[in-house]
Amino acid sequence: MNIKIEWQGNMHFKTETPSGHVISLDASQEVGGENLGPRPTEVLLSAVGTCSGIDIVDILRKMRLHVESFAMEVNGERAEEHPRRFTHVHMHYRLTGDLPEDKVRRAVKLSVEKYCSVSNSLNAKVTASFEINGQRFEMDEV
Repeated sequence: MNIKIEWQGNMHFKTETPSGHVISLDASQEVGGENLGPRPTEVLLSAVGTCSGIDIVDILRKMRLHVESFAMEVNGERAEEHPRRFTHVHMHYRLTGDLPEDKVRRAVKLSVEKYCSVSNSLNAKVTASFEINGQRFEMDEV
């Protein structure tokens, strides 16, 4: 994979993906940026959640299950010292539909442990929980 990145001045960069999309990233004003785009760490957490979400939807479809709605929250904790890497990422999934708890649990587990290349590329502890139609379920250590 080859990503092209071009400095736009100050702390602002534009990146062009192999799929032809352009993403503008910037730093906060507190550190000299102009807030012209998300921070790289925000995009990284977004990528973790999206990668896992794609896996889960795909796995549930292969199980012939219909997801009515799907949302998630991804929380990341960072080290205090530089390089301030993510040390813990927690993903909480909210799904609605006629979805058996054991099937959703299996899809989440497969995504987090095996298929999500983004979360598996991090040097961070990754945990997960989920809700089906408002009922919350915790995952064992994943």
